[in-house]
Amino acid sequence: MNTVPLKLAVLDCDGTIVDSKTAIITSMTAAFVNVDLAPPKPEEIVRIVGLNLADAMDVLLQGQKPEKIPTLVDAYREVATQHRAGGQWENPLYPDAKEVIQALNASGWLLGVATGKSKRGLDAVFDTHEIGHHFVTAQTSDIGPGKPAPDMLYRALRETGVEARNTVMIGDTTFDMEMAMNAGVSAIGVSWGYHTDKDLLAAGARVIVHGFQDLPGALESTIGDRI
Repeated sequence: MNTVPLKLAVLDCDGTIVDSKTAIITSMTAAFVNVDLAPPKPEEIVRIVGLNLADAMDVLLQGQKPEKIPTLVDAYREVATQHRAGGQWENPLYPDAKEVIQALNASGWLLGVATGKSKRGLDAVFDTHEIGHHFVTAQTSDIGPGKPAPDMLYRALRETGVEARNTVMIGDTTFDMEMAMNAGVSAIGVSWGYHTDKDLLAAGARVIVHGFQDLPGALESTIGDRI
């Protein structure tokens, strides 16, 4: 008897499920100011969304003052924690995100998250929007190597038992696409996030979707090409 293979869709969080650009820019700016460093420009901050904090700080420091990285990481986490506790952290869902996540889960897709957020940050998103129960695997920056290393996807594959050929990574940054390529997983880029369509395609995206409602069809097409 033929069995239907398990299918896994792994989504990035910031810039893919939720738009936390304003919160991240505000918190990153405050972190730099709090340690007496000139803050990066907002467009520079947006470009590093998705990296783990230490790598992001290294990029923002442009290779200068590497000794400041641990202090900046701690400062960012402190500011972010304060903002979340005070209800100042904005991370609204993108249009149709919750409905499509629910529909994918109901249609038999296993769902995962691979994010540069900490577990605390991801749990806050899950709790705020009541979507955590749809995800069977959640990979965060405080577990191991971050993007674009393949480790997050390797762990997701092990935890779910899904083969790489039946797995798709969905994200808005080149870090997501590169992670997928490094793990031997197909990638779908989303146009509503923080990196350009051109950059996503160059980094390995099979296709770009322009709204959450387009995602189910793109997923089926992408998996269909590989089964």
